[in-house]
Amino acid sequence: MRRILLSAAKILISAALLYLALRKVDLSELFSRFTLTSLLWIGLAIAVTFLQIFVGVLRWREISAACGAPLELARAMRYNVIGAFFNQTLPSAIGGDAVRLWLVARAGAGWRAATYSIFVDRAIGLIALAILIVASLPWSYSLITDPHGRSALLLLDFAALAGGLGFLIFGALKWRWLKTWWATHHLHACAVIANRVIFSPARGPIIAVLSILVHVLAVVIAWCVVQAIAAPVSFSDVFLLVPPVMLITLMPISIAGWGVREATMSLAFGFAGLAAHEGVNVSLLFGAVLFIVGAIGGLVWILSAEKAAQGSAPIGVPE
Repeated sequence: MRRILLSAAKILISAALLYLALRKVDLSELFSRFTLTSLLWIGLAIAVTFLQIFVGVLRWREISAACGAPLELARAMRYNVIGAFFNQTLPSAIGGDAVRLWLVARAGAGWRAATYSIFVDRAIGLIALAILIVASLPWSYSLITDPHGRSALLLLDFAALAGGLGFLIFGALKWRWLKTWWATHHLHACAVIANRVIFSPARGPIIAVLSILVHVLAVVIAWCVVQAIAAPVSFSDVFLLVPPVMLITLMPISIAGWGVREATMSLAFGFAGLAAHEGVNVSLLFGAVLFIVGAIGGLVWILSAEKAAQGSAPIGVPE
């Protein structure tokens, strides 16, 4: 019952935020801007999304190996594409992570190693996103002149960066009870692995480059969407505004980030002195690209060996 109520709440949040955001959009005007060139840009956005998934796969394989759950490239790619499908269908922006965890564990890695690999991969991705936002703050401040927008950006990034650094510091602590107490030993183990991976002379630089590239590709996807509708937005605007929006969208309070992404993008564009409705337009098409990729991931799931082995039984994703 609790899970049903939580899912219902997320659906309501998505619906309410989408309703508020769509009030600023003239859908007929948006559709009138579509041409054959628009379809080419959307196709490019889809291709870049698959490239982003592949880059994420390369990072995940490095982390999984350190967690004792090595993955073949093809298997990891299949799991990530399937995860893209469940990101669009489960009541969370990170629902695909739970399914990837389940797939890795069922493949023989074990629940602990699978959980650690997913958790550390997500944590490192968030740390990289926070660092990217911090690095762009001088330019963000010149773009966002609204004092409320500046304060919101600082608060958001400080919280994300403090959480990431706190996680790494937690892993560096040597107190024995952290490794044995039930409330801390799994989190501490993940933090230890994250430190080991990030500061490894062999893996660290690779992980850093791949992590930043994942987020830069998200900007490129958004830029392709901007070009598809000829929105009056520059690449630098997209580069500065999209990462903070992506950070907020990761909060598991809606269905696949719908509603949260549109409302946040509208606010971000408004704070930057751009047309708020263009932010909603870009966000809707960005979400549509992710939905199409997710649909392809659904086909991969239906045709996969894992689905065939599971049969018609429901997926038992652990809470």
